[in-house]
Amino acid sequence: MSTDATRAPTTPSGAGGIWAPARRLLTVGLVLAVTFVAFEALAIATILPVVSRHLGDLRLYGWVFSAFLLASLIGIVVAGTLADRVPLGRLMLAGLALFALGLVVGGTAPDMAVLVVGRAVQGLGAGVVPAVAYVAISRCYPDESRPRMFAVLSTAWVVPGLIGPAIAALVAAAVGWRWVFLGLIPLVIVAGILVVLALRHVPPPASPGTAAVPYLAVLGLVAGAGGALASLSSGVVPVVVAGGIAGSALLAVSLRRLTPPRHLSARPGLTATIFSRALLTCCFFAGDAYVPYAIVTVRHAPTAVAALALTASTLTWTAGSWVQARCIARYGPRRLVRPGECLVAIGLGLMCVVLLPSVPPELAIGAWAVAGAGIGTAYAPLSVTTLDRAAPGEEGRATSALQLCDVLGQAIGTGVAGAIVAAAAAGIGHGPGVALAFSFGIVVALIGVIVGARLPSQLTSRLPHEAADT
Repeated sequence: MSTDATRAPTTPSGAGGIWAPARRLLTVGLVLAVTFVAFEALAIATILPVVSRHLGDLRLYGWVFSAFLLASLIGIVVAGTLADRVPLGRLMLAGLALFALGLVVGGTAPDMAVLVVGRAVQGLGAGVVPAVAYVAISRCYPDESRPRMFAVLSTAWVVPGLIGPAIAALVAAAVGWRWVFLGLIPLVIVAGILVVLALRHVPPPASPGTAAVPYLAVLGLVAGAGGALASLSSGVVPVVVAGGIAGSALLAVSLRRLTPPRHLSARPGLTATIFSRALLTCCFFAGDAYVPYAIVTVRHAPTAVAALALTASTLTWTAGSWVQARCIARYGPRRLVRPGECLVAIGLGLMCVVLLPSVPPELAIGAWAVAGAGIGTAYAPLSVTTLDRAAPGEEGRATSALQLCDVLGQAIGTGVAGAIVAAAAAGIGHGPGVALAFSFGIVVALIGVIVGARLPSQLTSRLPHEAADT
């Protein structure tokens, strides 16, 4: 696929913005789907230090996140491929059913290994949600409405961000952490009914897709990433080296079959955009997974402080997303993404300071709010740029590649951070181990700043400055 600046044609979906009568139900449905995934992500992150104390096996702490993310890669690829030939409502229904099943397995898990399996099942279902959402946005929303729609989807994290961590902490203290999983099932059912009804009105593709589902490639992708992370977690140098090389090779070969050519070269345009998303999510989630751990386990602060830190980052992420929606047409993606990466690095650096015994642990609330503002400013412009630079007829492949690298970045970030913390816990201690994990995120963020120099300076669609208000 060409990486030249080729704009996809405007979707003939009628006048008006995202709340136009023709799109209102779809907008609400997509927001609800994102909302319950957000609620689950924030709730589990908040209570995981408590879960780890009950189930043990610190080595699997990071895998609670990585298993979810790696499995969601399968959901993203399969749903993204089938979206061109299967009604979107059916895909979403299947994804929600798997997500609910994973909640049951996680809520009844007798040990960390079973919890990891439950999270993998959840991930399979959760991967369907962004795949279906991107396809629906591509088919139903005109170019000028897409930045606002991505901002609205980020806003879908506000309510879960405000109440999710706090509710999770209260539920875990009152009736036990298992009900944080099981209590989400009614929300999944209600949201599922509404979003499936909304997706009935999404038009089919102009021509049905004929590409085969790349099962071997996506399984190779998951096996490569999982193998590399598992070998890193072993702590045995020969296993780390051999497993890392073999896993990375399988990962690279599989990724080439699932993404646009030369996407890892960070060439200007679409390839740099996709690579930047992987770096952005890798650095942020390497820290995000261990913010509650740093607060509760290392600094021995109440779970409520961890909940407030996650809430603060969610709110600033949303604020940053709305800022980019108003500024992207004027300043372009490059001048939004690079400062965003810098803010994530600053937030991670402040979290390292929080680990010091002389520093109040409440500083973590402000520290992680800074990181949230950074990813909020940088995240959505990469989505808009991908749709802007995708060639006509290649939007599905481009957005699928973006989502793959998005989730792969999260999986690698949390997996590497988990391996660092687990290896350090037996040697230099929990605090230094978490500091090393945060430092890993800082290094990745600085690489993202460098790669961001190759992002487009402006969108080819030249959205009007007031697009965010339409």
